[in-house]
Amino acid sequence: MLEAIHLTKKFGELVAVNDLSFKVDENQIFGIAGPNGAGKSTVYNLITGFYPFDGKLLFNGKNIAGKKPHQIAKMGIARTFQVPRTFPSLTVEEALSVGSRFGDGNGFDSEYVDFLLHFLNFEEERSCNTGALDLLGKKKLMMGAALATRPKLLMLDEPMAGSNAHEIQELMDFIRRINEEMGVTIIIIEHFMKVLTELTETLLIIESGAKIASGDPEDVTNDKQVVECYLGDAYASDN
Repeated sequence: MLEAIHLTKKFGELVAVNDLSFKVDENQIFGIAGPNGAGKSTVYNLITGFYPFDGKLLFNGKNIAGKKPHQIAKMGIARTFQVPRTFPSLTVEEALSVGSRFGDGNGFDSEYVDFLLHFLNFEEERSCNTGALDLLGKKKLMMGAALATRPKLLMLDEPMAGSNAHEIQELMDFIRRINEEMGVTIIIIEHFMKVLTELTETLLIIESGAKIASGDPEDVTNDKQVVECYLGDAYASDN
């Protein structure tokens, strides 16, 4: 579904993404991890059209290099951000409706908004202002607003940040449902390695914008270079 080919991004002398290549298959949950400053969010910004870059990005066989963020969204790629972003003056239903109107070009679909309210378990909150939701609710709403655009690929940026163990499990179950019940391919950036090993089918580890390992999550987390540069000896001894 998505293929990055020799993806490179420089900010002056800083090489933020360094000759990075990877593939994400349709209906897959694909994980990306690495140390702080490794270039993970920059990769997301390249895929979603926020920065120009060198190399190629193919989405369903079409090169999306040079496309604007709104054009990429209409092609079927949606994303969330590390800090939940909502419209605090809108109701939950109105916030989802914004995504539905923007989405894939087919216009507002009230039935699909109703479906998302049920899928998110937000029927009782549909008339509540989004600003009144707790952190978990805002995270789910941000995913729901992205889903309202009817994406083929959903990119999640550290969705577990700030969550407790119960919330993490709920979010993991929700992400699995998005993938399995809605058929949406997912890329997830996450620092909680156990979340990635349980949730993803393929895991990519990057450092200084370059790939250091990719493949089955269990194999990747046992890779000597990954342990040395990212996970540390404590992780290795625990596993």
